[in-house]
Order: sequence, then structure tokens, then C-alpha cells
Amino acid sequence: MGRADPARYWKESGSLILHVGLDLSRKRVDVCLISSEGELVEQFRSPADRDGLYGLTRRVAVYDEPVRGVVESMNGARFVHDELVRYGWEVLVADAQRVKGLAPLACKTDKVDARVLAELSFRDLVPAIWLPTPELRAERERARWRLHLVKHRATLKNRVHSSLIAFGHQVPMADLFGVAGRKLLAELDFPEPWRSHVQASLELIDDLDRRIAEIERWLQRSGADHRYIPVLMTAPGIGWVTGFTIASEIGDINRFSSPTKLTGYTGLCPRVRQSGEMDRRGALSKHGPKYLRWGLMEAAIAASSHPLLQGALPAHQTPPRSPARRQGRADRARQKADRGDLAHADPQPNRSIPSLRQAPFSP
Repeated sequence: MGRADPARYWKESGSLILHVGLDLSRKRVDVCLISSEGELVEQFRSPADRDGLYGLTRRVAVYDEPVRGVVESMNGARFVHDELVRYGWEVLVADAQRVKGLAPLACKTDKVDARVLAELSFRDLVPAIWLPTPELRAERERARWRLHLVKHRATLKNRVHSSLIAFGHQVPMADLFGVAGRKLLAELDFPEPWRSHVQASLELIDDLDRRIAEIERWLQRSGADHRYIPVLMTAPGIGWVTGFTIASEIGDINRFSSPTKLTGYTGLCPRVRQSGEMDRRGALSKHGPKYLRWGLMEAAIAASSHPLLQGALPAHQTPPRSPARRQGRADRARQKADRGDLAHADPQPNRSIPSLRQAPFSP
């Protein structure tokens, strides 16, 4: 495609829509403009901060035409979306994995990626993702921040346990960080700097406990009026925290046309490879929010010990091998031994040949 004259579109065209591909990186955004006829209008770079995006909009505003921008989903894409929407743009956030499937590239650069996004917009092939509201994003952030703090707390507790193991100290109680466990830690003899490190870890654990408890109280207060959480809590294994996490990650349930679509969004469905008569199911796809998968897996683990579900679990588990099948494997091994195939029947090394360890040392 040839390069277009920007002045011609500014003066003559009355129905031009500019398709703008935006390839975002840490410090800049590569921009590609394509006209409604599919001709390249302009390519340039702009800073990725608020002032740079404002300058980008002013530079594109000289064409005096509606603009549709496309940016791949990544950290910072929502900021670019919100800033450009403020200035009247239509902005789509494209699924990065699906973009890669639609337009595989032999030469991948920021400039080429911006051109691909603009071309997808021109052909109406943008795999746009659903964007949550600012209120829902705030709810997600609170639940995710709690998980982040819990992860750090678990790391500190594991470090304290490793210090005890390093110096041969046994832990007779189930909870090392309860009242009895704190008393034991105060009496144990640690050399420096391990003692100061254990003490600092305990102080950090106490601070994290306080912050996590504050977040959980907020989640419980907010979840009482939530339209999904009371329904989720009727399922075994789901409490206030898990229910709030699942509800905030799903968002609006009406955006899924079927339960199958929701299952695919969670990433808990297996990968499928089909070709002709071949149909293979692999590991979990793990597409979608990882925090949603965490919440569902935590609920499943907690529900596995529920009395109502314990009787139903064996029906979904892999049945054990039958005694006849095990006997058949033994018979096949015995037949190999009768044929002299001792390598399969007895994988142990030949004892008649001395190994290097057994061979006498000769200077």
C-alpha cells in the first residue's frame, strides 16, 4: 500500500475514519495511521505518559476526522485507553494472544506491531476484550492486594521455619505463630544474625496480619450488598473472601452467553487438539485471570472435604487398575524372562561384572 498525502484527506474527504494502531512499551508508544481506504497515512512515536498522549491526540486532530485506536492488552493499556477516550477517541483493547493468532509475523518490531493493529481495525478484525468499570477495577485491586500480602506473609513464615530447621529446633505445636509458638521462639537460642532476622520476620508478619484483617473486614462489609456474593456463598467451599474474589474477577455475568463461555474464560478447561479422527485433550489452558482460577481452586479444595461432596468425588476420579490388569503385566514380564530377555525382566545391573567401585585399585 502506498503512502497517502495527509493534506488530501484533511481537505477533500468527508467520510474518512482514521485507524490508529498503538504499540505500547514502557517509555513510548509506536503509532501507525491508516485511512479508511487502507492507505498508510503516517507513522511516528510518542511518549507513553499523559503529556505524550495529549500531544498524540493533537497531532492526529489535524485530520479533523473520527479516530479508532487499537492497543494490545497489557499493563498500561487501560491508562492509554482512558486518556485517549477523554479526547473523543474510540479505543479498543485487543486480546494479545488472539492478535498473535490472527496475524503471525516473521518480522516482529514495534513499528510492525503498530501497523498490524491498524490493519486489524481497518478490516474490522480486532479481537476486543471486555473492559471492567472503574468501580469493578477497584474491587479487583482490593482482592488482589490481599492475595499479594498473603503471599508475602507465607514467605516470611517459611523463612522462620527454615531458620529453626537449620539449627535443629523442633516445633511441637501445630501453629508456630500462635501464643505458644511465639513463646517458644522467644526461648530458643539463635546466633546472630539469625535471631534478629527471625525477630524482624515476626514483626513483619504481625503488620501483614493487621493489614490483611482490615482488607477482609472491608470485603465482608462490601460483599453483604453484592448481587453475586450471597449466591456464591451457598456453594460449599466459598466464603466471604473467596466469593468476593470470584465475583470481582467475573464482573458482569451477563456478558457470557453460556456456561461453556464462562468455563473458557476461567482457563480451567483442557487444551483441545483435533485433526481428522485425532482428538487430544491436554493440560489446562490457563487463559483468563489467574486470580479467578485461584479463587475457584481454593473453593474446590475446601469443598472436597464437605460431607455432601465426599461421596461424589470417587465417581469423577480415575479408577484404580484392576487386579487382572496387574496380573497381565506380571505374566508378560515372566514371558520375557523365559525368552531370555533379562534386560526387561530384571533391570538390575549384572552382578557378575564388577563395577568401577568394586574393581581393585591398581597404581
